[in-house]
Amino acid sequence: MKKYLIIYLCFLPWGIQAQEYLFNDVHFHLTNYIQEGTDIEDFYEMMKNKVGRVALFGIPLQQQWSFALDGNRAPKYYLNTDAELYYYSFTDAFIAQSYLRLSPEQQKRFDPMITGFNPTDMYAADHIKRVLLAFPGVFSGVGEFSIHKEFVSAKIAGTTASLKDEALDRIFEFCQEVGLVMLIHCDIDVPFPPEDAEPVYFEEMKEQLKEHKDNTVIWAHTGLGRIIRPHDTHIGHLEELLDDPELTHLHFDISWDEVAKYMVADEEATQRSAELIMRHPDRFLFGTDVVAPKNEDHHHKTFHLYDPLWELLDEKTSALVRYGNYNRIFDEANTKVRAWEEAQLKK
Repeated sequence: MKKYLIIYLCFLPWGIQAQEYLFNDVHFHLTNYIQEGTDIEDFYEMMKNKVGRVALFGIPLQQQWSFALDGNRAPKYYLNTDAELYYYSFTDAFIAQSYLRLSPEQQKRFDPMITGFNPTDMYAADHIKRVLLAFPGVFSGVGEFSIHKEFVSAKIAGTTASLKDEALDRIFEFCQEVGLVMLIHCDIDVPFPPEDAEPVYFEEMKEQLKEHKDNTVIWAHTGLGRIIRPHDTHIGHLEELLDDPELTHLHFDISWDEVAKYMVADEEATQRSAELIMRHPDRFLFGTDVVAPKNEDHHHKTFHLYDPLWELLDEKTSALVRYGNYNRIFDEANTKVRAWEEAQLKK
């Protein structure tokens, strides 16, 4: 029996509540780029007793259907057309309404996130505040929202997001005030970089994180993407951040099947990934990055791509990455956010 399937009946010695779940999912999209998706009740049934808690969000971008470009051929994905993407704020209300349809017991399995804001807009923080006050008791964080993202950033209508934008600083500051978890997609590099060049966005991201030390940040996919491949120095760059005493608030998720292909590409890659995670067991979280899954197998695909990694991780680290770190981060966030909401609603 594989170690991640063992059912424990007590508290583990390192302070993680043992459970029968395979994993918590820190990165899950209920809806897709045309705002269609899986009914939350159907997804809850997919979770059954295998998935514990899920960070629940849609996608903050809507793919435009431009008749001038595509005629009657409706695009279903952002790579199906040259038409622009635009920010779709209603996603937050849709996620809140979906969550509120669930019973209180079912709601305990979800941690909804706010995504429907434009990170180049100085009013973005105001949007986040309005959503919290419109749906008190619902949201736990913001994200996944993107700054630099291969193929996507250049397609979004309006100003391109940047790590240097003061609008992003306002988002960080408001999230710190409230206690919201931040799940950020920011590629560590550009597509097809010059050989032996340093990752373009590494230093900018590090600087941004150091300016906001009181936030809880999860860097999605360790900065990688579909074609944003890990440099030979990628493990070293992650280690630099993880060893920095000014960045203890930074975590990484290892979501997305496109990222799993790098981490378990061969025995050496898997071994190096496992060793890094075991040196920093409290800083990594598993997520699927599945979009609108059709069934349980679809949702679990990324988890099983990591089977070679789970086999190498020691029992304590495996439990932390699969669910322990999630529980700690989101339990703390929910306590802070509910207290902030209560104080605001009393004014």
